[in-house]
Amino acid sequence: MNRLSLVIVLVLSINFAKAQIHEIGIFGGGSNYVGDVGNTQYINPNKLALGILYKWNRSPRHSYRISYTQSSIHGDDADSNESSRNQRDYQFKNSVKEISAGLEFNFFDFNLHELETQITPYVYSGVSYSFYDEQYFIYGETKTDSNKGTLAIPMTVGIKTNILPSFVLGFEVGARYSFTDNLDGSNPKNDNL
Repeated sequence: MNRLSLVIVLVLSINFAKAQIHEIGIFGGGSNYVGDVGNTQYINPNKLALGILYKWNRSPRHSYRISYTQSSIHGDDADSNESSRNQRDYQFKNSVKEISAGLEFNFFDFNLHELETQITPYVYSGVSYSFYDEQYFIYGETKTDSNKGTLAIPMTVGIKTNILPSFVLGFEVGARYSFTDNLDGSNPKNDNL
């Protein structure tokens, strides 16, 4: 009876391993900030962003994705095309650390069991939690108040291909809708002000 149980467990674990593909990867790129301070261009990367990710491919069309990203953000009213921002002349620097989880959907089948090269556009969304420094302006200078966290919604589009049997290369552009209005210090919660 014990041998039969062992054989059943081994057979089920082999099928389980073949049915699911796990990916671990790193990514690097640029980030920029769009908000109340600085430039208003949506895609204008000016700071380095680095991260790691894990994907659990449930089918050739979708996978669950968890990632960690770290980047600096910077805004300077002098870089803006709006004269009111130029006259105000605020600037800030902040670091953002983000943990994100969600669903990635492929527009075409992307089956990593197949050896031939495949390519597909994809979209990703879910929920993120970001850690940042709460800031405020006093006498034209940015001051740090405390460390805070906020929820955000990531919205990403990309394209990926498997250039080698065990190597996937992807390019993506994403935005985060943050549930805070103080990454830049323009809406402080500091009671001493």
